Amino acid sequence: MEAFELLRNQRLEKLQKLQEMGVRAYPYQYHRSHYATDAIALFREGESQILSVSLAGRLNAIRRMGKASFGHLADSTGRIQFYVNQEKIGEQAYQMFKLLDLGDTIGIRGQIFKTKTNEITILVEELVLLSKAIRTLPIVKEKIEGEEKTIYDAFADKELRYRQRYVDLVVNTEVRETFLLRSKIVSSMRRFLEGKGFVEVETPVLQPEYGGAFARPFVVHHHALDIDLYLRIADELYLKRLIVGGFDGVFEIAKDFRNEGMDKDHNPEFTMMELYVAYQDYTFMMDLVESMLGSICQEVLGKEKTVYQGAELSFASPWKRVCYFDAIREHTGFDLYEKGLSDVQAAARSLNITFERNWEKGKLIDEVFGQAVQPRLVQPTFVMDYPIELSPLAKKHRSKPGLVERFEGFIVGKEICNAFSELNDPLDQRQRFEEQARLRAQGDEEAMNIDEDFIRALEYGMPPTAGLGVGVDRIVMVLTDSPSIRDVILFPQMRPEKT
Repeated sequence: MEAFELLRNQRLEKLQKLQEMGVRAYPYQYHRSHYATDAIALFREGESQILSVSLAGRLNAIRRMGKASFGHLADSTGRIQFYVNQEKIGEQAYQMFKLLDLGDTIGIRGQIFKTKTNEITILVEELVLLSKAIRTLPIVKEKIEGEEKTIYDAFADKELRYRQRYVDLVVNTEVRETFLLRSKIVSSMRRFLEGKGFVEVETPVLQPEYGGAFARPFVVHHHALDIDLYLRIADELYLKRLIVGGFDGVFEIAKDFRNEGMDKDHNPEFTMMELYVAYQDYTFMMDLVESMLGSICQEVLGKEKTVYQGAELSFASPWKRVCYFDAIREHTGFDLYEKGLSDVQAAARSLNITFERNWEKGKLIDEVFGQAVQPRLVQPTFVMDYPIELSPLAKKHRSKPGLVERFEGFIVGKEICNAFSELNDPLDQRQRFEEQARLRAQGDEEAMNIDEDFIRALEYGMPPTAGLGVGVDRIVMVLTDSPSIRDVILFPQMRPEKT
């Protein structure tokens, strides 16, 4: 029998014994008066007083010594030592305690005191089993010498940690801290936007037409209507409909879905914040992004600087701003602005960038930028004024032929936001959609469909509008120094387990 099955069977036997003793292994509730760190702080504030508390958490360590034992209880805030003896809690309760294992959830009530070794401890007067763990948690050991902490037998298998995030969260406290910080980042973003007077809204996840990005969608079938629908790839076209409807500024923090590959920066299910503001343009959005991310850093980290994978970053305004073709020329030496397809192909060959013969000029230029420029954009940088071929939803540049008023924000080579002066000319929008349809007919699965209802909405009139999309997961990656998007998504997509 495998060791896992042996240990599981041993725990099942203990569970049966507990039930035979009349112990309820899975009761309905427990009154907790304090968390572990609260109890420790409470004692330090009033050491001369008799303080009684009740705590709940996992049994983190046990040191049995006949009719008395020491243990540690761990909750979401930390851990605290407790002392239990048979004389204090009674023989039956102590026999129950002897059947407990590491990982079991317990409740303890008792007085706080300090041991001879000066460790704050709970003298247990009552001990209750709250949940019997049938599976054995990985045992992670820590050794602390001064300010140095060494971890032994860490639960470090990345794939197993992603699959069993519930175990990862229990045994790796720094993972829990990452997701607590994620929550604070999202809350800070929401407060900032609400403070500017923007209205949070909700738009459909199931859409009859998908749009707003270059991506392949997930297709689902609605049986009652007998139609195929798409999981949204972006919120953009519905949020713009709301601007047509009279809202001055709307945003949504929502899940989007793209049927694409997975790597350290991409997960098929991810979180975006999209914002649309009437009567503004893309320069307004650049200022807003600088202000918003600086505010988030200050509120969450207490400063406008952070370190990501060894690179020190500053979110202080102003960020560097560079035009798209200027950035290509700066990093490759090639001036590709207003050049033909053959010139772009020649530059790509010189840069050892592989491409397919049937690629359109816009797609090839984007490949040059992605490989030769983007990885070098370490400090927060706005890249502005993109080729029109890459931006079917952006307004033509007011002074530069062949370009649109669009920017993307980059940090440590990651695209973290995308913004436009939004296209509000319905005739121009139809032409752009028709060009996308032509590319789609030629085999480009990421090209957009024609959304007739969206064009109809524009025909009713949309005021000048600025739009912004921010990759929330990537912002969290940077601010938590996480190397992979899977480290900041609680339950990332995984291949099926091998059976």
